[in-house]
Amino acid sequence: MEFKIRKIKEEDKKEILSMMEEFYSSDAVYTNGGREIFENDFEQCINNSPYLEGYVFENDRKILGYGMIAKSFSTEFGKHCIWFEDIYIKAEFRGQGIIPKYIKFIEKAYSEAVFRLEAEEDNARAIYVYKKAGFETLPYMEMIKR
Repeated sequence: MEFKIRKIKEEDKKEILSMMEEFYSSDAVYTNGGREIFENDFEQCINNSPYLEGYVFENDRKILGYGMIAKSFSTEFGKHCIWFEDIYIKAEFRGQGIIPKYIKFIEKAYSEAVFRLEAEEDNARAIYVYKKAGFETLPYMEMIKR
C-alpha cells in the first residue's frame, strides 16, 4: 500500500483523539489513558515537544493511523533511546505493511539511537510484526511509580 508519513497537525485533532480512544480501550494497551491525557499528548506533538513526536499515516488525504515516539537517553546502551509509544492502524488498513515502513522511517531519522517498545504479551499479531522488524524480547520486567 502506498502512503506517506507526516507529522501530526492541528487539523488532525478530532481524528487522532478518536483513534487514541479506540486504541487505549483495546486489549493492545494495558492502561486506559483518558481524554485529558490524550489531549495533552496531542498538544505535545503539535507544539514541538523535545520529548514526543506524533506522525500520521496518510493515503490520498485519508488518515490510516498514527504513531508517537518518545525520546530519552539509555545509560544501559550509552545512546539516545527512541520509544515507539502509540502505533495504531485503523482496522481496515491493518496487515498492509504500514508498521514496518513506519519503523524504518523512524530508524532512518534516528539512525544512532536504540529503539524500544512495549507490547501486551497476548497481542501475538503485534509481537510478530515487531519481531519481524528486528525487535527482541528483553529478559526483565518494567516497573512504574505514579
